[in-house]
Amino acid sequence: MFKKSFVLLLLMVLGNTAYASTSVPVSGSVESKCVVTQDIGGVFGNPAPGTLSTDPADGGVRPVVRFDVIQASYYKAVITSPETFTESPALTDVVYWTGDVSVDQVSDANMSAYDNDKIEYNNVTEIALTVAGSTWFKIDSEAVYGVGRAYPGGQYQSAVIAECIAI
Repeated sequence: MFKKSFVLLLLMVLGNTAYASTSVPVSGSVESKCVVTQDIGGVFGNPAPGTLSTDPADGGVRPVVRFDVIQASYYKAVITSPETFTESPALTDVVYWTGDVSVDQVSDANMSAYDNDKIEYNNVTEIALTVAGSTWFKIDSEAVYGVGRAYPGGQYQSAVIAECIAI
């Protein structure tokens, strides 16, 4: 009888025991092991009335971006060449854009393979950054105004977007 009373008393005590819990936050920050830096700003040359070009042969300057990768094979470069002006006079016709991204300089000879391994679509170039170190990419851009049309006088600007994406 004593055992039954003790078990009954124990169940009543345990059933009425208060239960407490708490949530403890855990936080941290991640520093990217890939850094993108503008090395050279681009300039449009105007070799013909309806053409703007960053090619030095056309009086332009190719923009150059540098990707510094601390850990290989964890990032990809995504470089978008211009397909619109960020500033221009009013234009009444279509502008036809072409662009190309290529390796300019490397800190490791193995990075030269990036030109062969790049994926290109629309005005975007993706390159898997499989070697640690620094790679400089140059961007060619050409904008042709209409068919046989001359650009109106004024300032013209566009932008290259260079991103390092974790994969």
